[in-house]
Amino acid sequence: MNIILLGAPGAGKGTQATKISERYNLPHISTGDIFRANIKNKTEIGLLAKSYIDKGQLVPDEVTCAIVKDRLTWDDCKNGCLLDGFPRNTYQAEQLDTFAEIGAVVNINIDFSLLMDRICGRRVCKDCGESYHVSTLGGATACSRCGGELIQRADDNPETVKNRLDVYNEQTAPLIDYYTKKGVILNFTGSEAPAEVLFAEIAAVLDKKIG
Repeated sequence: MNIILLGAPGAGKGTQATKISERYNLPHISTGDIFRANIKNKTEIGLLAKSYIDKGQLVPDEVTCAIVKDRLTWDDCKNGCLLDGFPRNTYQAEQLDTFAEIGAVVNINIDFSLLMDRICGRRVCKDCGESYHVSTLGGATACSRCGGELIQRADDNPETVKNRLDVYNEQTAPLIDYYTKKGVILNFTGSEAPAEVLFAEIAAVLDKKIG
């Protein structure tokens, strides 16, 4: 089954993506990871994406869709995948419908007032991408997963976060209505509770759908 993970920046998608991917043995497909892999391997489409990124521009929808479409042809996706960060708007969702069938959309709703502290306090491993929050690190500066250095993303600051939430409301939030009409949306509420609590709720529903 192909699953999409939706949620505003800081909603905890990264943590839930790892758990969902492991539980259901689905490849976790992030557009950011795909871009980096194609750029590293200097593929034609990777070089095209890099030409936009180097100028500080967003990669056009057509290029993003082409990269995702190619990734879904890999052998590890034959039984489904977990899409994280794609689609980002209704155009991408409409294009996705032409080359993949979506079985479920896990949407994590969260009060935006909780997101500012969560994002600005976030630290990520620059090697494997694992995400942490300063409140749980106890002063640690290395990733417990791979030992890589923990860093704060340059865009994890209040002004940029507000802009990202505005963009999410304008471009990505309409996807909730799009997939609700298709009957595949699964709504969950994020909170300050441990991530394991939210995952237990998600798994209880997905277990029934996936079987």
